[in-house]
Amino acid sequence: MVGPQAGIGDWYRLTGGELFEVVALDEDDGTIEIQYFDGTIEEMDVEDWNDQWDDGALESAEAPEDWSGSVDVEATAEEGRVPASSGEDRELRASSLEGVDLFE
Repeated sequence: MVGPQAGIGDWYRLTGGELFEVVALDEDDGTIEIQYFDGTIEEMDVEDWNDQWDDGALESAEAPEDWSGSVDVEATAEEGRVPASSGEDRELRASSLEGVDLFE
Protein backbone atom coordinates (compact mmCIF):
# COMPACT_ATOMS: atom_id res chain seq x y z
CA MET A 1 0.00 0.00 0.00
CA VAL A 2 1.28 3.47 -0.84
CA GLY A 3 0.85 6.28 1.68
CA PRO A 4 -0.58 9.67 0.81
CA GLN A 5 1.62 11.86 -1.31
CA ALA A 6 3.32 14.41 0.90
CA GLY A 7 2.54 18.03 0.09
CA ILE A 8 4.57 21.06 1.02
CA GLY A 9 2.96 22.65 4.06
CA ASP A 10 1.20 19.46 5.17
CA TRP A 11 1.67 18.39 8.81
CA TYR A 12 2.14 14.84 10.05
CA ARG A 13 2.79 13.11 13.35
CA LEU A 14 5.14 10.26 14.15
CA THR A 15 3.92 7.47 16.42
CA GLY A 16 5.95 8.99 19.26
CA GLY A 17 3.95 12.19 18.93
CA GLU A 18 6.51 14.40 17.19
CA LEU A 19 4.91 16.88 14.78
CA PHE A 20 6.60 17.77 11.53
CA GLU A 21 5.84 19.71 8.38
CA VAL A 22 6.80 18.81 4.83
CA VAL A 23 8.94 21.72 3.63
CA ALA A 24 10.35 20.46 0.31
CA LEU A 25 9.93 17.68 -2.21
CA ASP A 26 12.58 16.53 -4.67
CA GLU A 27 10.96 14.28 -7.22
CA ASP A 28 14.24 13.78 -9.11
CA ASP A 29 16.00 12.40 -6.00
CA GLY A 30 12.86 10.80 -4.55
CA THR A 31 13.23 12.62 -1.22
CA ILE A 32 10.98 14.53 1.15
CA GLU A 33 12.45 17.23 3.38
CA ILE A 34 10.68 17.57 6.72
CA GLN A 35 11.02 20.05 9.56
CA TYR A 36 10.07 19.12 13.09
CA PHE A 37 8.26 21.61 15.29
CA ASP A 38 11.51 22.31 17.16
CA GLY A 39 13.19 23.40 13.90
CA THR A 40 15.19 20.24 13.18
CA ILE A 41 15.30 19.43 9.45
CA GLU A 42 15.63 15.92 8.05
CA GLU A 43 15.37 14.26 4.68
CA MET A 44 13.39 11.09 4.04
CA ASP A 45 13.24 8.83 0.99
CA VAL A 46 9.81 8.41 -0.58
CA GLU A 47 10.21 4.65 -0.08
CA ASP A 48 10.81 5.17 3.66
CA TRP A 49 7.80 7.50 3.77
CA ASN A 50 5.58 4.81 2.25
CA ASP A 51 7.01 2.09 4.52
CA GLN A 52 6.42 4.18 7.65
CA TRP A 53 2.89 5.00 6.52
CA ASP A 54 2.16 1.31 5.91
CA ASP A 55 3.56 0.42 9.35
CA GLY A 56 1.32 3.04 11.00
CA ALA A 57 4.31 5.10 12.15
CA LEU A 58 3.01 8.20 10.33
CA GLU A 59 -0.37 9.88 10.46
CA SER A 60 -1.83 13.10 9.13
CA ALA A 61 -2.03 15.87 11.72
CA GLU A 62 -3.35 19.37 12.11
CA ALA A 63 -0.87 22.21 12.17
CA PRO A 64 -0.18 23.29 15.74
CA GLU A 65 -1.93 26.42 16.95
CA ASP A 66 1.45 28.13 17.21
CA TRP A 67 2.76 26.74 13.92
CA SER A 68 5.86 28.91 13.92
CA GLY A 69 7.69 26.62 16.40
CA SER A 70 11.30 27.64 16.68
CA VAL A 71 11.10 29.60 13.44
CA ASP A 72 11.37 33.32 14.05
CA VAL A 73 8.20 34.35 12.21
CA GLU A 74 5.77 36.99 13.37
CA ALA A 75 2.06 36.48 12.91
CA THR A 76 0.33 38.87 10.54
CA ALA A 77 -3.06 40.52 10.58
CA GLU A 78 -4.19 38.23 7.73
CA GLU A 79 -3.84 35.28 10.11
CA GLY A 80 -6.11 36.94 12.63
CA ARG A 81 -3.27 37.89 14.95
CA VAL A 82 -1.43 41.16 15.11
CA PRO A 83 2.25 41.15 16.04
CA ALA A 84 3.12 42.80 19.31
CA SER A 85 4.43 46.32 18.89
CA SER A 86 7.96 46.95 20.04
CA GLY A 87 7.15 50.59 20.67
CA GLU A 88 8.81 51.66 17.46
CA ASP A 89 6.77 53.24 14.71
CA ARG A 90 8.79 52.51 11.63
CA GLU A 91 7.86 51.78 8.07
CA LEU A 92 9.14 48.62 6.47
CA ARG A 93 9.34 49.69 2.86
CA ALA A 94 12.05 49.11 0.35
CA SER A 95 13.92 52.13 -0.88
CA SER A 96 13.32 53.43 -4.36
CA LEU A 97 15.04 51.62 -7.19
CA GLU A 98 15.63 54.90 -8.95
CA GLY A 99 19.06 54.99 -10.50
CA VAL A 100 19.37 51.21 -10.88
CA ASP A 101 20.37 50.17 -14.38
CA LEU A 102 18.58 46.90 -15.11
CA PHE A 103 20.72 46.23 -18.17
CA GLU A 104 24.15 46.44 -16.54
